[in-house]
Amino acid sequence: MTSLTYRTLDGNGAALSAEALDTLAAGVRGGVIGLDDAAYEQARRIWNAMPDRHPVLIARCLGSRDVRHAVDFARQQRMPVSVRGGGHHIAGNAVADGGLMIDLSAMREVRVDADSRTARVAPGALLGDVDHETQAFGLALPTGINSTTGIAGLTLGGGFGWLTRQYGLTADNLLSADVVTADGALHTVSVDREPDLFWAIRGGGGNFGVVTSFEFRLHPVGPSVYAGLVAYPFDQARQVLTAWRDFCAEAPRELSVWSVLRQAPPLPFLPEASHGQPVVIFALLHAGDPTEGERLAQRVLAFGEVLGSHLGVQPFSAFQAAFDPLLTPGARNYWKTQNFARISDGLIEALIEATGELPGPECEVFVAQLGGAAADIAEGDTAYVGRNANFIMNAHGRWRETADDDRVRDWARRVFKATEPFATGGGYINFMTEDEGQRTAGIYGRNFTRLQQIKQIYDPDNLFRINQNIPPLALAKTA
Repeated sequence: MTSLTYRTLDGNGAALSAEALDTLAAGVRGGVIGLDDAAYEQARRIWNAMPDRHPVLIARCLGSRDVRHAVDFARQQRMPVSVRGGGHHIAGNAVADGGLMIDLSAMREVRVDADSRTARVAPGALLGDVDHETQAFGLALPTGINSTTGIAGLTLGGGFGWLTRQYGLTADNLLSADVVTADGALHTVSVDREPDLFWAIRGGGGNFGVVTSFEFRLHPVGPSVYAGLVAYPFDQARQVLTAWRDFCAEAPRELSVWSVLRQAPPLPFLPEASHGQPVVIFALLHAGDPTEGERLAQRVLAFGEVLGSHLGVQPFSAFQAAFDPLLTPGARNYWKTQNFARISDGLIEALIEATGELPGPECEVFVAQLGGAAADIAEGDTAYVGRNANFIMNAHGRWRETADDDRVRDWARRVFKATEPFATGGGYINFMTEDEGQRTAGIYGRNFTRLQQIKQIYDPDNLFRINQNIPPLALAKTA
C-alpha cells in the first residue's frame, strides 16, 4: 500500500507511511481494503443508506488475533475506529469517517451445545445465522425481528423481539464474552470474571471494546410456533388499539402482540383495494402450545372487523424473517424512539394522528409489547435501562430519494414530540440516530456514572467513540 492521510482522534490530519500500512495488512488475515481498492465501495456500505462515510482503511478480521492487531494499530496511530458486525445500526456507527473500520462480517460461526442449551456465536453472525443453527435442535435465543440484523450490536444494546416477554433480552441471556479492549488485551468476561466489564457490555453498546465471541443461554422454542398477522382498516384504529392495550394487560408471557401502523403493503391476504391505504396491523407470536396460541389469537381477531389475516403454525425461523422484505438494505432510514409504561388514550390519539400524516409508503410507527421477563431483572443489574418499559415505539422513516430527507425526518421528529408527554423519558439505545447523542446520559440514568467509571478503566482515551458515546469519567469532567 502507498501512504495516506487520515483524521486523528484529536481531529487533526496525519499521514500513514507505506511501512505502517504494510504492518497492519500483515497482521489481518482477511486483508485490508483501502480507498482505491475495487472492493472498497461495497465494503463500506451498510444497511442504512443515509450515513455516507468513508473510512480510509477497512480491516477484514477473521479472529481475535486480527482484532487485537487492528486495535493496537488504531491506538498507536490515534486513529478513529469503528466496528462493523452486521452493519445494521440506524446511526451508521459501523463506519469510521476518515478512520479505521474493523470489519467482523466474515466471522459468522454459530456453534450449539444442545446438551447444555448454550451457543457460542461469532460477532459477524446475523440473526438468521443464529436461528438456522439453534432451531436444528429446537432451541432459540431471544433476538430481534429482522434476520439480517447483526447479533453483536443487538446484544450490546440490549436486544428485544418476539421471545423477550418469555425469556428476557438478548443481553439477559449472555453468559460470557471475549472482549478486546482499547489496550489490545483479550478479556473473557462473565458474572464471575471481570464482572464490571461484563455488566457494562450488557446494554452499554460498543463503548468498551470489540467482542469477538459471545456465549448465550438457549431456550426450547419451536421448530414451529403459532404466529401471524391481523389487519384492520384505519377507520377502526381507535377501537382496535384500545382493545389491544386492554388485551396486553392480561396476555401471558408466551404471547407477544405488536401494533404496526402504516400503509398496507401488497400482502396476498389483504384486499387489493386496501393496498397503499393506512391500516393497523397486529403481529403476534405465541411460543407455547399452538392450540393455546390459536385460542389467544381469536381474541385479537375480535378487536374489530378484520380486513385480513394470516395466522397459523409455522416455522419459528420463518416468522423471524417475515419482515425482511420490508427492511431490505439500501433505503434511507431515520428513526425516533420512545419508551412507554402504558398505552394511554392520549398516546393512542397521537399514534393515529402520526399515521394520518405518513410521508411515504415505507414509513410506519410500530409499538412493541415488552414487560414480562424483561422486567424481572432490576434496573441496575445490567447496563441496559428501560426495564419499566412495557412498550417501545419506533417512528420509522424509510424512503429512497435524498430530496425527501427533510420531509421524512421532520415527520419522525413530530411523532417523537407528540408522544413525549406519554413516555417514560427513556429510549432504546439501538434505535437512536446519529443526531441523538445528547439523549445518551438521560437514557442510561443512574447507570451512566458507573458506565463512565468502567469506561475510564478500559478505554481512558475514548478510542471507541463512534457509537452512542459514553465518555470516560476523567474526559467528561474536563469537557
